[in-house]
Amino acid sequence: MEQIEKNLGLVHLCANKFRSRGIEYEELYSAGCMGLIKASKSFDESRGVKFSTYAVPVILGEIKRLFRDGGTIKISRSIKELSMKVSREREKFIKQKGREPHVDELAQILGVDAQQIAEAVSSLRPVLSLTGSSEDNEGQIDVRVESPDEEITDLLSLRQIMTELSDTEKKLIYFRYYKNLTQSQTAELLGISQVQVSRKEKKLLTYMREKLLE
Repeated sequence: MEQIEKNLGLVHLCANKFRSRGIEYEELYSAGCMGLIKASKSFDESRGVKFSTYAVPVILGEIKRLFRDGGTIKISRSIKELSMKVSREREKFIKQKGREPHVDELAQILGVDAQQIAEAVSSLRPVLSLTGSSEDNEGQIDVRVESPDEEITDLLSLRQIMTELSDTEKKLIYFRYYKNLTQSQTAELLGISQVQVSRKEKKLLTYMREKLLE
């Protein structure tokens, strides 16, 4: 039970990847919890694999089962509304530009994130296609959404690596890659020289890359 309670964050992380795809978050989270329980029961420490690494695919498998077994997936009103907007803007774009719009272009026009566009149109039945029009001119939008398995595993691994860094190293990574500050700005905040920041950054990136590939 303790192992399950300590890793409920994994369930939230996995479930969040499937938000706005036609199934309520509570159902996604519930399915993910079932996956966590299954992973806890079947986990074997002697295999030399971290529990989080083992559990993620099991959790994702249970969540994906909802979509496979659900048949007709209920689509929320917000997704339907966004999908209708995408369809209208797509038609306008084709008339004005004479070509199909990219997902990023539609996202900019509608003022939403590109991932939201992809999630909205990928939930439609029948599916629409942004890469070409159908023969019957129904204008289907088919946006392929990549599996989040690898992304989630990498994120968990990166978080684990970050806990092993010193406070100064964490701040360096934070300033450079979360706040997008220059090496000079980072050096000023850390009270060291720009050259030191450059050397530390290079060493840190090499270390983190090697840890991710282990």
